Amino acid sequence: MAQVALDAVTKSWTEVPAVKSVSFVVPEGQLVAILGPSGCGKSTLLRLIAGLEEPTSGRIEIAGRDVTGLPPSERRIAMVFQSYALFPHLSVAENIVFGLKVRRVGRAEREQRLAKVADIVELAPYLDRKPAQLSGGQRQRVALARAIIAEQPVCLMDEPLSNLDAQLRHEMRVEIRALQQRLGMTMVYVTHDQTEAMTMADTVILMKGGSIEQLGPPAALYERPETTFVASFVGAPPMNLVPDGDVTRGIRPEHVRLGPGGAGDVARRGTVASVEYLGADTIVSVSQGEHGRIAARLAGATTLKTGDMLDLHWSPAQESLFDRAGRRIARRTPELAV
Repeated sequence: MAQVALDAVTKSWTEVPAVKSVSFVVPEGQLVAILGPSGCGKSTLLRLIAGLEEPTSGRIEIAGRDVTGLPPSERRIAMVFQSYALFPHLSVAENIVFGLKVRRVGRAEREQRLAKVADIVELAPYLDRKPAQLSGGQRQRVALARAIIAEQPVCLMDEPLSNLDAQLRHEMRVEIRALQQRLGMTMVYVTHDQTEAMTMADTVILMKGGSIEQLGPPAALYERPETTFVASFVGAPPMNLVPDGDVTRGIRPEHVRLGPGGAGDVARRGTVASVEYLGADTIVSVSQGEHGRIAARLAGATTLKTGDMLDLHWSPAQESLFDRAGRRIARRTPELAV
């Protein structure tokens, strides 16, 4: 099994650990995204799995084998970095098979693997070109091909799409996910981009300050954030966090409605601070003065403009409630009548 498992892994360079007792399992054949802001420890975590850093404490297993003290070459992993790390003087084909040559794989097998991989990533017409003659997306495909041709069961990716423009990032997200599923690879994907994590991953691990803030399917982080940090990090725009006495009410912009509302609804009133037309929908930000702003996502266009007074409401059933410490408050499930 090409499962990756971490057990209480900690990495410290100073008195403040970069990674604090992190434990999780990446099941065989799944794509797990490690998400978080800069400095949260996500890249350090990937380097620990890769063997580029040694943990201060804890245990790392890959395919059921303890690899905690092993070098990268003995961990049966492939890596794709933020920079393409291609040799400019070598052709595309030479870049792809470089690792196989280092490991003294025979010429016939190299050529066989190259033909197969080039077809998978659609690089066959470009094998004789140098990296400088390729687009950004094509260079990223070369980096992917180099990882795939190694035929390792685990692939680690460290923000591989951050150097691409928005359209190419979208295309490559789709391609990487399709390749991962087609090849059945176990993949750990580090990113600061929530869109990448939410659209590609089977499981998202959201990091904060070296620890796991929440782990689960993308829908769980979006619909049931465990903390106000998760609520404010996941979503574009993020969940509205509305203080109300000892609790904070969390409501997604798409669940906010215009008007005074009905019995039992939560109601607020404020002044339109901004209107962002996005084509399919419009984001209206309503200022409540010292109580902050509430964003509402409206379908299509709107005639609202800055300075308009506006009533808003939403159903409590669509809220997430948080305590003063920012932790989710469990709702009581009504008992069924017998």
